Amino acid sequence: MARRTSHGLTGSLRDWFSGSSLRTVLYAVGIAILIRSFAYEPFNIPSGSMVPTLLIGDYLFVSKFSYGYSRYSLPFGIGLFSGRIFAEQPERGDVAVFKLPRDNRTDYIKRIIGLPGDTIQMRGGRLYINGQLVERERIADFEPGGTGHALPQYMETLPNGVSHPIIEMSDEGALDDTAVYTVPPGHYFAMGDNRDNSLDSRVLNGVGYIPAANLIGRAEFLFFSTNGKAKLWEVWNWPGSIRFDRLFTPVR
Repeated sequence: MARRTSHGLTGSLRDWFSGSSLRTVLYAVGIAILIRSFAYEPFNIPSGSMVPTLLIGDYLFVSKFSYGYSRYSLPFGIGLFSGRIFAEQPERGDVAVFKLPRDNRTDYIKRIIGLPGDTIQMRGGRLYINGQLVERERIADFEPGGTGHALPQYMETLPNGVSHPIIEMSDEGALDDTAVYTVPPGHYFAMGDNRDNSLDSRVLNGVGYIPAANLIGRAEFLFFSTNGKAKLWEVWNWPGSIRFDRLFTPVR
């Protein structure tokens, strides 16, 4: 009896692997890889460097086609080609995901501030692009949900008219006074919106200038957000941990 059951199970598995079910799974995997490589890829936010725009626990989709494709658009960074194809230049103010230049493996997300040929400098906590002071306006403090701690918030307007909020705890931080950075050809300069708590292009041996080939895509919209107060198995706490007001909001 046991032997016949064993043969029957083996036969069923063989039929499954040789039948339409396996083909369906392979098709689904193939479609998922194509979408992830050439259309949209999901990412989550593990740090606070982009507060208030992005919060820890945000999940977002990045459009892979926005800047064209490089080897880093493909799974595992397979080196089928060099440079970018169908290349489009990011716009100043885009929130972009890129591979960290120092290891070409770690995913980072920051805001594009400098384009090729630009000069960038911080003086007394204020941003200068091509020698011109970037306008900023004090707005209401940002209060992360449930912390009871208000953060000084400003609205910054870049030279192309793109406005976005930033957090600036003081104008005397370690990266609030810098040398003049000149963005090399084919590279970009990116900064976090949480200006005093961001490792970004201002630290040349940490992030530095971002090669165009390292760009993965532009952040488009949030599809999920959690404050992290509910563990995966605590189903009863899920409703209280989901930030419903952030679901399906665009990244700007």
